[in-house]
Amino acid sequence: MADATCRWRARGVAVLATVLAAATLTARADEPGFESLFDGRSLAGWKASENVGSWQVIDGEIVCHGPRSHLFYVGPDAAHPAEFTDFHLKAEVLTKPGANSGIYFHTQFQETGWPTKGHEAQVNNTQKDPVRTGSLYNVVKNFDAPAKDDEWFTEEVIVEGNHITIKVDGRTIVDHVEKTEEVKDGRRLSRGTFALQAHDPGSEVHYRNIRVKRLSH
Repeated sequence: MADATCRWRARGVAVLATVLAAATLTARADEPGFESLFDGRSLAGWKASENVGSWQVIDGEIVCHGPRSHLFYVGPDAAHPAEFTDFHLKAEVLTKPGANSGIYFHTQFQETGWPTKGHEAQVNNTQKDPVRTGSLYNVVKNFDAPAKDDEWFTEEVIVEGNHITIKVDGRTIVDHVEKTEEVKDGRRLSRGTFALQAHDPGSEVHYRNIRVKRLSH
């Protein structure tokens, strides 16, 4: 009887977690003009590169933990991948100690390696790489972590023309205007999709409530 009671309670907790995750997702999706990119239940609309096993959906969260892999948003029709030009992206993020990840934008799917197209908004509060959360990787470097491990924070990326803004919990970390003469190694604004990064087996990062508002089409 005790075992049955424990199982019943465990199922109840799991159902409650799912309901709460769905309610939170709905609340975020109702932000005026924003559309949700993650349904809170599956990786529908997303496509992983090498090491697909580095990605899981647990309790309404995308969890990346494992060898290098990138999870690209392709949208409802993978044959015609989603593209964004000017946009406002928001994601809630939780890093475990020593974790490294990133949010790529204006990128496109590739089977292996680090994405060669687009920019990366850094996610890293305590990993050995000193470039911290909110940086525009290899372009504008922030060396002071604006968030803490094991606590949820919101990272935002806003692109309007050649202007890139990255915010963490409402605080502006990057306010950068891209100049053609400064572009190198293919890191440039153009158009494309988003990708989340599983950096290495020692990194565990959770994402939820990923949503975007198109500022142009």
